[in-house]
Amino acid sequence: MTRRARTLIVAGVLFLVLFVVAVLMPVPYVVLSPGPTLNTLGADTQDRTIIVIRGRTPNQTTGHLNLTTVDITTNRVTAFQALIGWLQHDRVVVPRSTIYPPGQTEEQVNQQDTEQFASSQDNATAAAFCALNYPKGFGVLGVDANAGAKDKLRAFDQLVSLDGTPIDSQDKLTAALANRKPGESVDIAFKRLGKPMTTSIKLSAPGPGQKGARIGITVGEQCFAPFEVDLGLGDQIGGPSAGLMFALGIMDKVGSVDLTKGAYIAGTGEIQSDGKVLPIGGIQLKMIAARRAGAAVFLAPQDNCADVRGATPKGLNVIKVTALRDAVQDLLNLQAGKPVPHC
Repeated sequence: MTRRARTLIVAGVLFLVLFVVAVLMPVPYVVLSPGPTLNTLGADTQDRTIIVIRGRTPNQTTGHLNLTTVDITTNRVTAFQALIGWLQHDRVVVPRSTIYPPGQTEEQVNQQDTEQFASSQDNATAAAFCALNYPKGFGVLGVDANAGAKDKLRAFDQLVSLDGTPIDSQDKLTAALANRKPGESVDIAFKRLGKPMTTSIKLSAPGPGQKGARIGITVGEQCFAPFEVDLGLGDQIGGPSAGLMFALGIMDKVGSVDLTKGAYIAGTGEIQSDGKVLPIGGIQLKMIAARRAGAAVFLAPQDNCADVRGATPKGLNVIKVTALRDAVQDLLNLQAGKPVPHC
């Protein structure tokens, strides 16, 4: 064998080794792909009912109101995986720092997603109750797990008084606590599902810049229904983007109109307690997931329309929504063959 041949063989082997190392080397990217869709009117992957109504008999539903998700690679992505992802139309490769910011661990980000998901469930319930025209009042929106109200009060408790002083507004509650000290106990009168109740709560220290003491709750104007809603999936998905579909699912289960008429509808959107629908991320992948699952109609936040245009899968009718009441009317108009807004 000549020296030139040996040199070419050695160079070829070294190139092959370096190439294999390069393509298998982890890179600071993650790959996003269409995730599972789940019918809020049905059950999860473990056959558990997603929306449980307690205190009244839910309606018999026939269609789908599917929430949509995006899968994120949890393991380190290799250069080869990133390259394949860039070449596929149903994959998005993004810097890992866009999902897991510097200074935050993956566990911390996942915990934030879990908290956002829980908040979105409460907002969805609040928005649905008001859209169903249940009476308004002042009450608990959320409870701090590290304060005295834990296990004493819960979301959708309607506040009545503190040690006999009416607390039917934020200002009155703040005034009632202004001269209180952490460690003192107060008696709270409230209504739960319309039933008068009382509890004693040990006050906690105030937050930064605050005076007095605190109960450990977030409060506000909301609507109160004579039944409870228990939303599942807290151990399966995260983030706030399922809010719209949860709210519609609640309304279909307890409202007076059938929102689907057997149709396969999917969608996404963060929802506020007042019913406003906010934009979310990954909508292009969510539309792909919805269409693959069989959806013919997709509800998209109005502020995501720029992301929707030119990326809608064939056969998917995308309706833009700005608020929960609008989404309900759009679905009813769709059933009646009337025009609906599109991106």
